[in-house]
Amino acid sequence: MEKKKVLLAFSGGLDTTFCAVYLAKEKNMEVHSAIVNTGGFSEVELDQISLHAKKLGTITHQVLDVTAGYYNRCIRYMIFGNTLRNRSYPLSVSSERTFQAIALVEYARENGFGYIAHGSTAAGNDQVRFDLVIQVLAPEMEIITPIRNLKISRDDEIDYLRKAGVEMNWSKVEYSINQGIWGTSIGGKETLNSKNELPSKAYPTPMEKAGSETFTIGFDQGEPVNLNGHSMEPLAVIRELEKLAGPWGVGRDVHVGDTIIGIKGRVGFEAAAARVIIEAHLALEKHVLTRWQLHWKEQIGQWYGMFVHEAQYLEPVMRDLESFLESSQKNVSGEVSVRLRPYSYAVTGVTSQFDLMNTSFASYGEMNKAWTAEEVDGFTRILGNQQRIWYAVNGTEDQLL
Repeated sequence: MEKKKVLLAFSGGLDTTFCAVYLAKEKNMEVHSAIVNTGGFSEVELDQISLHAKKLGTITHQVLDVTAGYYNRCIRYMIFGNTLRNRSYPLSVSSERTFQAIALVEYARENGFGYIAHGSTAAGNDQVRFDLVIQVLAPEMEIITPIRNLKISRDDEIDYLRKAGVEMNWSKVEYSINQGIWGTSIGGKETLNSKNELPSKAYPTPMEKAGSETFTIGFDQGEPVNLNGHSMEPLAVIRELEKLAGPWGVGRDVHVGDTIIGIKGRVGFEAAAARVIIEAHLALEKHVLTRWQLHWKEQIGQWYGMFVHEAQYLEPVMRDLESFLESSQKNVSGEVSVRLRPYSYAVTGVTSQFDLMNTSFASYGEMNKAWTAEEVDGFTRILGNQQRIWYAVNGTEDQLL
């Protein structure tokens, strides 16, 4: 009987290693693996993962690199929107899963696969993100989720693989690490409850800097295109900035939020470049945008991030939000200075030809050059008209207590 051919989303970690062995051994399927790189793997790491896949018996293994498309179609808009979930998490893994799923669907179609498998559990967001994209773009394909269906723990997976004779560095699977160009998520026993702190060893980038260091980021229409005076493509800026700021322990945090399926979730992350770029970009915007541009951008940016998180990237309204965000970036060009210290960073200054903090009009808190004291008095009286009318009608008694 001919074996069913399945494409397995493969990262080389514990979950996808289990899936590769289980599907071949227990389900008698012809397993082909593909890793979708969103910028988190070096060539050496990709070679190691390929070798690991072959040792597990996968028939073929493919690397699908979508880093450039992921930046152009999503990351740049999250920069434009200064998008952080719950004021801290830059949606590192949340955003990349959709693009991994899209790449898997395209590869599966091109190569005649009728089945796509992934290693998501039943208790997280990724299962929804993968499944939704596959169901929308390839409803004819069947989705297989061994870990979700079996309801097994990481310890159960390790026991199964050991009995199957699989050799891995079992100490490295203590933490679940997901790497991408926009950040790395870290899950472990400490994140399964509300109180325990992730130890330093859990973070892939060691903290090894002391004192302080300054650098500059240059933006052109909202995109990072310059680091310390050197022009670069945005992806190169992100990579170099991660190397620069990561060893300071910058961008480390623990995100607590609501999952798509309605439970609370907790995960550690490190995203030095993402956090610093967003902070620097926001600082520049404060100088070059009007108050109402800033107000509505904040709303749109957070809506955009929420839809990305909730697996709604394919929803047509996202293209409308992107149009607004891109339009807002016309004058977001300039240079931002940042100082790094252990576990922290701060924007120290901004230079831009579009800076609205223009001393030819006024110096805040000191003097004005474009209006008179009498004009301010009249303006304030008009501004307070409705409040004066309300209190004249209703009185002030008990209203201010």
